[in-house]
Amino acid sequence: MTDNNENSNSIDEEKQMSLEERKAQRHKQRQQRVKESVDAKIAAAQEEKGILLVLTGNGKGKSTSGFGTIARSVGHGKKSAVVQFIKGNWECGERTLLEGAGVEFHVMGTGFTWETQDREKDTQAAESAWTAAEALLKDESIDCLMLDELTYMVSYHYLEVDRVIEALKSRPPMQHVIITGRACHRAIIELADTVSEVQPIKHAFDNGIKAQPGFDY
Repeated sequence: MTDNNENSNSIDEEKQMSLEERKAQRHKQRQQRVKESVDAKIAAAQEEKGILLVLTGNGKGKSTSGFGTIARSVGHGKKSAVVQFIKGNWECGERTLLEGAGVEFHVMGTGFTWETQDREKDTQAAESAWTAAEALLKDESIDCLMLDELTYMVSYHYLEVDRVIEALKSRPPMQHVIITGRACHRAIIELADTVSEVQPIKHAFDNGIKAQPGFDY
């Protein structure tokens, strides 16, 4: 009886092992197909050029993502710059860190438009910030440029979209540009090489939690 039980257990183990082996083989085959697909895309992507990246949508994290790319650029020894539109004069953790790493900053500095409520003042401030941006978009020494919250300048008609498009098209061929902000104009989206849309699911601020230094700014 004991021998029969041992033989039965042995057969069950062999069947189980066979099942696990088949599962492992199917997994390996799936991963191999994924690898072949990725390898083919890598082999096909041989062009090198400056990338225009747009980070838009109503969710939190667009500027944070853009600053992450600037930090990555600096980490590779690249020269980077940032122009911030619709930002106030309050402390900015990313600016404090990145300026110390040699990143050039230009800040519009009037705050949000619902705070100033002065269209003429905002337009003048936008013009000044965009003049700095245009100079950087002509500077071949700038490897990566972030135009933070630029989309609002176009949406509020402080800047003409055609002027923005022309400057982006005329920039040095290897210069990367990051544009952040909600409701990006379709002409900029069409010109962009990469577009990511950040959508809100939940936001602490909507539940009465204040913006906090070191996390939100």
